[in-house]
Amino acid sequence: MRYHALVCDYDGTVAKDGILEDPTRRALERLRAAGRKVVLATGRRIEDLKVACPDLSVFDVVVGENGALLYWPATNELRPLAEAPPPSFAERLTRLGVREVAVGRIIVATWQPYELLVLDAIRDLGLELQVIFNKGAVMVLPTGVNKGTGVRAALEALHLSGHDAVAVGDAENDHALLAACECGVAVANALPVLKQRADWVTTADRGAGVAELVERMLGDDLAFLAPKLARHDLPIGTDAESRPVTLPAYGATVLLAGSSGAGKSTFATAFFERLDERGYGYCILDPEGDHGELPRAIVMGSRLAQPDLEEVTKALERPAQGLVMNLLGVPLQDRPALLAALAPRWQAMRAQTGHPHWIVLDEAHHLAPRGEPSAGSAPGADLVNLFLITVHPEHVAPALLAGVDVVVVVGATPRETLGEIAKVMGVPAPEVASEPLKAGQALVWRPHDGGPVRAIQTIPPETERRRHVRKYATGELPVANSFFFRGPEAKLNLRAQNLVSFVQIAEGVDDGTWLYHLRAGDYSRWIAEAIKDDGLAAEIAEIERQNDDERDGNAVAEAASAALTRSAVKRAIEREYTAPR
Repeated sequence: MRYHALVCDYDGTVAKDGILEDPTRRALERLRAAGRKVVLATGRRIEDLKVACPDLSVFDVVVGENGALLYWPATNELRPLAEAPPPSFAERLTRLGVREVAVGRIIVATWQPYELLVLDAIRDLGLELQVIFNKGAVMVLPTGVNKGTGVRAALEALHLSGHDAVAVGDAENDHALLAACECGVAVANALPVLKQRADWVTTADRGAGVAELVERMLGDDLAFLAPKLARHDLPIGTDAESRPVTLPAYGATVLLAGSSGAGKSTFATAFFERLDERGYGYCILDPEGDHGELPRAIVMGSRLAQPDLEEVTKALERPAQGLVMNLLGVPLQDRPALLAALAPRWQAMRAQTGHPHWIVLDEAHHLAPRGEPSAGSAPGADLVNLFLITVHPEHVAPALLAGVDVVVVVGATPRETLGEIAKVMGVPAPEVASEPLKAGQALVWRPHDGGPVRAIQTIPPETERRRHVRKYATGELPVANSFFFRGPEAKLNLRAQNLVSFVQIAEGVDDGTWLYHLRAGDYSRWIAEAIKDDGLAAEIAEIERQNDDERDGNAVAEAASAALTRSAVKRAIEREYTAPR
């Protein structure tokens, strides 16, 4: 289910001539009985609203005074969301000759044609207030307060997001209301300018139009509006004609595959940035501890402690929360069981609130491996908005891959990678060139739509993510991830447990040992696989390649080559990790 809440304007939308009619009320009650929330957003004062509609029980929360306060009918609780103007403001309006001044807890309102006098009073008193017009009403509120801000506060109180809601309105002040929600609807009697803004216009007006919307929500969850809502899709790059390429914001499972060090982390980082900037909540299962530096995400779990599932569930109640579950403390053989325990929790949360909006399984071949007893059903296979990352798609449970809608491939062997994916999915492999993809390039394939594979230039991350910079620079990596200087005859066994010790040992080893590992590509391979820095790995790989092209066996030349490449590798590492910032 995509939409878990309906947010309604009152006058002219859910109400006719100020009255909430019985057929409209019954429609809203059916929506609530189906497990969805109903929010009312009105410019009215709560006291006035209660006179017009004494029974507000059909609404879970009321956003009153055009976004300035929240009111809960079930408990009679009222929560202001802004500071009221000083009493001197309403007094000044009266002295200026403004009639019918209505003062709420926050809002001060009157009618046209007094708007110029209202502006004079704001200027004379030096107040930071704004004026909002609505069908002849002149509403004065603190700057930045509108129906949109109030609705966001109401949805957050319900553990929901604007991505989980549909809004319906009819007038000028409903522009902010529609903008706050994933889908915006106008009733048939709405102002023309609001109809132009809406994703859909009902055929009926006022309450009958709202009832029409309710039936469509209960019928197909507004699936018929999916083409209009493509405006929410998440950009990932541009094609050869510079046209934007996107991933669906809702309803898709995405597979990101490619060889180690091929740029998967760079692509994933840019994708996570899109989720953050648009307010989508996500949960990343992070088997290698790679994503702990995401700036807006919280991290649970560590090398010494497994994530507590109760704490994870509680944290994910926040609709826009990014959460990383560090699984370094979970033994490899226990990770599939962890996914199996999490999947029903995610399913239950999404049934109630719609989030986490995205679930990311990094190293998916560890979490849902092929051949597990549960692989026939694959925990999580029935979830949408999955983002799977793997270097070994052929080792992922087929049931999980069966639901993949979009495949993104990076790296040196795109044809082979796509062939492996197609084989597991049981579909024909697409025709693609065998040439390796360069950094920043990817192939996008939608295996079920019959279209061609698209080559794209990916969007680079806006900020460089330094995964565990301190750990890699000065901490102690595990033995398996450390670098060992052994030399051509394996006479040495010098362990570099971090980047600082790597640079120190590199400066002390003999030229033969240094060049042996350099020409074998060991340095760039270690940076890519253990340090997980694709950009630095590519830079060092270029140093290795150039040295390999220029070797001639001359002792003096070899010494010069060793000194030159040592210096180049050291500068690259220090620039990224150990230089003062």
